[in-house]
Amino acid sequence: MTVTVDDIRSAQTLIRPSVVQTPFELSETLSAMLGVQLYLKFENQQFTASFKERGALHRLLGLSRSERAQGVIAMSAGNHAQALAYHGRRLRIPTTIVMPRTTPNSKVEQTRAHGADVILHGSQFDETRAFTKELAEERGLTLVHPYDDPAVIAGQGTLALEILASGNRIDTLLVPIGGGGLISGVAVAAKALQPSIQIIGVQSDRYPAAHDAFHGLAPTDVTNHDTVADGIAVKSPGALTIDLIRRYVDDIVLVSEDDIEQAIFVLAEIEKTVVEGAGAAGVAAAMRHKEKYQCKRVGTILCGGNIDRMTLSSVLQRGMVRSHRLVRLEVEVPDIPGALGQVTQLIGELHSNILEISHQRAFDASSARAAIVNMVLQLRGEEEADQVLAALSARGFDARFVG
Repeated sequence: MTVTVDDIRSAQTLIRPSVVQTPFELSETLSAMLGVQLYLKFENQQFTASFKERGALHRLLGLSRSERAQGVIAMSAGNHAQALAYHGRRLRIPTTIVMPRTTPNSKVEQTRAHGADVILHGSQFDETRAFTKELAEERGLTLVHPYDDPAVIAGQGTLALEILASGNRIDTLLVPIGGGGLISGVAVAAKALQPSIQIIGVQSDRYPAAHDAFHGLAPTDVTNHDTVADGIAVKSPGALTIDLIRRYVDDIVLVSEDDIEQAIFVLAEIEKTVVEGAGAAGVAAAMRHKEKYQCKRVGTILCGGNIDRMTLSSVLQRGMVRSHRLVRLEVEVPDIPGALGQVTQLIGELHSNILEISHQRAFDASSARAAIVNMVLQLRGEEEADQVLAALSARGFDARFVG
């Protein structure tokens, strides 16, 4: 069983009226920052904010009349669930989604809002998967796998047809990998149309299953790590997808949590676009491994935008800290009237904004006649941070930034 470029062309004809042909555009600012011509495919602009619509819709359109009437089922706590539910409702195909009991309520409600019958079962992946298979057999439902299915892979591959038809000829395509459905379809289509193109997979170093298999490494012992890139937090690729990856993909690289968080932050700040961790993985690779791609024309896929709001808030604040626009300052002052006022006045004169302040005597001061002032400051960046320290030191205050 395999997938060909003709399968992908056929999928494009079927799904084109019902999915968004998303932009594939040069990011001039990121390109200048990295020394790379970086093009972004904005799949976060699909109706359900994910590329998963392509594969899910193509699979649904291939059902027989009796299969449509009976309905479909899938196990998913993320974008596949919403994509299948949305297009299932459009096509009047009953859809059942099984989610682990630990699934955030926001994802459960979003899936229900698209008309799916959502069942919460199991606290572990294997338990939920086994229940889903049993329920499919019991009810006569068609099981729609999120990635290890030829029709799903062909649907995802339509992305490559759009990218290569855009006129923005690229040398390298960075593709996030979870289970491997996206990169499998994209690689088959891209290599058929432009054999010289380099297809590079990107995985989180916390979930490196495809990377390890591709490079012939012993599987990493993956526990249930927390990750901002939950969309690619897959413990093993599919049997079909890993075969296609080995045949058509040129390399797979890893990125860290910090890399992914920084990419989310940069995309929000520069491109004014919201992406989830998986969607930022390609940009994270372009930033981390930029020396590999100097002066090349590189494309990547912002494959999803469904990030939890609290997670996004945390990532943005942590990005402010990394760029020294949010800092914690510790200053030792004499324990006398007016000393604290001198410090705050000086910071105000430097046009720095004090967001939080606390004042204590019992801990860390070098003398019983001194006190420690802790402040959180909003600054313009590293240069201003250096100016604040220099100005405080010039006035005789012992000051430092703390992590």
